[in-house]
Amino acid sequence: MIVQKMKAVLFLSLLIFLTCHGIDVFAEPTLPSYQIGPGDQLKIFIWKEIDLTQDLQVMPDGRITFPLIGEIEAAGKNVTDLKRVITEKLKKYVTAPEVTVIVKESNSRTIYLIGRVARPGPYALGSEMTVLQALSLAGGFAEWADEKAIRIVRRENGKEIQLPFNYKDYIGGRNIEQNVLLRPSDTVVVP
Repeated sequence: MIVQKMKAVLFLSLLIFLTCHGIDVFAEPTLPSYQIGPGDQLKIFIWKEIDLTQDLQVMPDGRITFPLIGEIEAAGKNVTDLKRVITEKLKKYVTAPEVTVIVKESNSRTIYLIGRVARPGPYALGSEMTVLQALSLAGGFAEWADEKAIRIVRRENGKEIQLPFNYKDYIGGRNIEQNVLLRPSDTVVVP
C-alpha cells in the first residue's frame, strides 16, 4: 500500500514538473518520418536554457526564426533532422546543447471533405489514411449522397487530377485498389 502511494506521488510530482516547465506531456508522439510543413506548431526545448525554449509556428515559406541562430528551414525536415540542425547551430553559443523538438500541432497535413458527408470540412491527415478512413472520420455519408461518384481531387506536378472512388464497388469487394492513401491537401468530393 505504501509503495503504491509513493509511486503515485512520484508520478504526480513528475507530471507537475513537466507541466510547469512547459512540456506538453499529453502531446501525441510524432512519427520520425513526419515531415514538418508550413503552419505546423513546434515546441523547441533546450535543456538547461529555459530562455531559449520556444513555441514556434512554421512560416508559410517553411522557415522558423530561432533566438541566436536566426532563420532555419524547417519544412521538409523531420523532427530528428531539425533537432540536428538546431543543435549544430547552437554549439557556437551553448555548451553541449540538448535539443528536443516536438510537433505540438500538425497544420500542414490537412485534407478536406466536401459535399454530402455528415461533417464536411478540413481534417488532420493521419499517417497512411485511406479514402474510406477519411469518409468515416467525416461521419459517413449524408442523405442523398452519390456513393458511386466520389472523387479525390489532388495536385501532382502542378496539375489537378481527379481519382474516382466508388463506395458501392469497394464494399462489394470490387475495385479495392481505388481506396488510395490520401496526401496532404487532397480534397474528397462526395456529390
